[in-house]
Amino acid sequence: MTRYPRDMTGYGPNPPAANWPNGAKIAVQIVLNYEEGGENNILHGDAASEAFLSEITGASPWPGQRHWNMESIYEYGSRAGFWRLHRLLRDLPITIYGVATALARAPEQVAAMQAANWEIASHGLKWVEHKDMPEDVERAQIAEAIRLHTEVTGAAPRGWYTGRCSNNTVRLVAETGQFAYVADSYADDLPYWSRFGRTDQLIVPYTMDCNDMRFGIQAGFTNGDQFESYLRDSFDMLYAEGAAGAPKMLSIGLHCRLMGRPGRAAALARVINYFKSHDDVWFATRAQIADHWAAQHPAPNDVRPSEMDRDTFVAAFGGIFEHSPWIAEGAHALELGPTHDTAAGVHSALARVFRSASEEQRLNVLKAHPDLAGKLAAAGKLTAESTAEQAGAGLDLLTDDERAAFQSLNAQYVARHGFPFIIAVKDHDKASILAAFHRRIENDRDTEFAEACRQVERIAQLRLIEKLGA
Repeated sequence: MTRYPRDMTGYGPNPPAANWPNGAKIAVQIVLNYEEGGENNILHGDAASEAFLSEITGASPWPGQRHWNMESIYEYGSRAGFWRLHRLLRDLPITIYGVATALARAPEQVAAMQAANWEIASHGLKWVEHKDMPEDVERAQIAEAIRLHTEVTGAAPRGWYTGRCSNNTVRLVAETGQFAYVADSYADDLPYWSRFGRTDQLIVPYTMDCNDMRFGIQAGFTNGDQFESYLRDSFDMLYAEGAAGAPKMLSIGLHCRLMGRPGRAAALARVINYFKSHDDVWFATRAQIADHWAAQHPAPNDVRPSEMDRDTFVAAFGGIFEHSPWIAEGAHALELGPTHDTAAGVHSALARVFRSASEEQRLNVLKAHPDLAGKLAAAGKLTAESTAEQAGAGLDLLTDDERAAFQSLNAQYVARHGFPFIIAVKDHDKASILAAFHRRIENDRDTEFAEACRQVERIAQLRLIEKLGA
């Protein structure tokens, strides 16, 4: 069974209602990363100095050496930048991403975070790269990060963000069962659930665009006005979407050594005041957002199509294309994944099999469809789906003359084309069905074969929407 693990659909065109508290049009979530003292450094047992997110353009690691300039830039974050941002943000509910070893080296800063009632989430054990870290080593470091974080702050973290993560990180964190949310994702403007084995983990996505890290990369911000302008535009777009009935979350990422510099902090102060000038804005920690989302939108407990075994999948979807379970069998063998766990996703897989089938196979699907208001309907021998569909269009309440007209048209159509007249009756009423019947009966066979196939796919789509929701 081939499965593709990435979800390329998400909420699609119809995101769930966020229902932020007090009818807020937007949730503004500010993160302050506290990494100073947890970065790469031979003093910390690392092989080289840090080279990431600093004022030094093009910095590279110094193997086996301390990098005095790099260290002092990080020290600015803890000595000056943190306190400037603390003064600016202490009245707002924000989230700290705290590297455990950095927090252990910052008793006064931790006390200030707690005095401000800020959430302190875990940012891992050390601010280092994890992409090549063996799974057992990363699992052990996650456990040690939780232990040390709890020891330093007095409480276990409820949120997790590694940042420089591996392909194993989110699964390993989810498997602990300890976190209200994981933030190692940039995939959405709303929280969403991901499943890892039997564990459902809430993901509260983070940001790399509304993030002061762009001051530390070449394709980024060079002055505070650019950062301010980008945040204002992001806020305005999301606020307008919220006013239109689809509230979202604006994530903002800050770093003590970057945004804590005076010229950047001034821009942050201006944009915070801009946010505050609007009504219906919910400033929240990530834990508050996670708790709200879990209460409003609990983890789904249904079996998802992409996770079904073959027999279960065919039992669920084998009748979507009339009396043609081989289509569901073929669809199950495709490269399905989370993006197929919707009506549109299952329909795409089924339709692919139908479209790639031989003309004879597709003809047999057409022939499997019953006549409209025909003898099978009169005898009550239609499938449950066909019975409901025909009844919905009023074809179960025909007069004797109307029934005779349908049966005459059915006979003419089959004699001309070699298969029954097929139409997605849910899109029509009795009058429009008859009109289509008269219009299409004169088509040439190839034209009508193509149209009948399109109608079969539409019937399948409507059945799936009925079964799985839009």
